[in-house]
Amino acid sequence: MLQPKRTKFRKAHKGRIKGVASSGNSLAFGQFGLKALEPERVTARQLEAARRALTRHMKRAGRVWIRVFPDVPVSKKPLEVRMGSGKGTPELWVTRVKPGRIIFEIDGVPITIAREALDLAAAKLPIKTRFVERIAE
Repeated sequence: MLQPKRTKFRKAHKGRIKGVASSGNSLAFGQFGLKALEPERVTARQLEAARRALTRHMKRAGRVWIRVFPDVPVSKKPLEVRMGSGKGTPELWVTRVKPGRIIFEIDGVPITIAREALDLAAAKLPIKTRFVERIAE
């Protein structure tokens, strides 16, 4: 699963995901992509599940790019612990996805397989997404 090798700070604030994506909102590598339509935190496990569904459906043909990286630690306290005594330990890694952000890009497969594969990947993610393709110049 994806996670950073090291970070500047061990724990992060929850924060809010405001606005639309200003970077990473157009296809840069592949012919087809999966674009987020709503703001949400996507975990490393969800990204990995989507990537596996994608590559399995494509039968490992073509190429896949993951355009987001889970670099925000989410801390949790153990079950049945009283209030106070500080913040919990980091449990999982997430990426904050804004609307308009490209999450996956693929290339080297026909459009029918690409659409099916990205639909399967989208089912593993907690957000609404849209299939996008590069407009021929």
